[in-house]
Amino acid sequence: MHNITSTAGIVAIAAGAVAVMAVLLSLMLMVRLRRVRANQQVILGSGSQDLVAHAAALRQHFEALYGYVQDAAAGLTARMDTAEQRLDHAIAYSALVRYDAYGEMSGRQSTSIALLDTRRTGLVLSSIHHRDQARLYAKQVYEGQPELELSPEESEAIRLALEAGSAKQASA
Repeated sequence: MHNITSTAGIVAIAAGAVAVMAVLLSLMLMVRLRRVRANQQVILGSGSQDLVAHAAALRQHFEALYGYVQDAAAGLTARMDTAEQRLDHAIAYSALVRYDAYGEMSGRQSTSIALLDTRRTGLVLSSIHHRDQARLYAKQVYEGQPELELSPEESEAIRLALEAGSAKQASA
């Protein structure tokens, strides 16, 4: 029993305690390493590449995806520009004015219709009805200015069309 109380015995007990602690620590680290490897398997799948190679492959895939998205965005921007240019030439302002052109008390059968695009370019159609005949007149309008002199009803149709279009834009 006195071998345990001697210096060599105390050193042996201390070394044994350190060895037991080292074994416990290595068991704990082994469990942690298994968890890390299991988590890596979830991320990496069943492939044989390591985490760095997997990260490099992910980066390459993200760069390819980014390039694809940039190309798609450029294509959509070009299509949007084309659509906007086409819409600029579509009818944006329109109005109809009915009136009795000859004052015959036959009803307001004559009409003037203004059809203008966003640049206020288009035409005014006037249909003048009489008992025996009907006539159709077309006058071109370029940027709000008519090519020929307008009747009061045609001017009113243009004014109403532009007012209605301005009211729509203000409410939108």
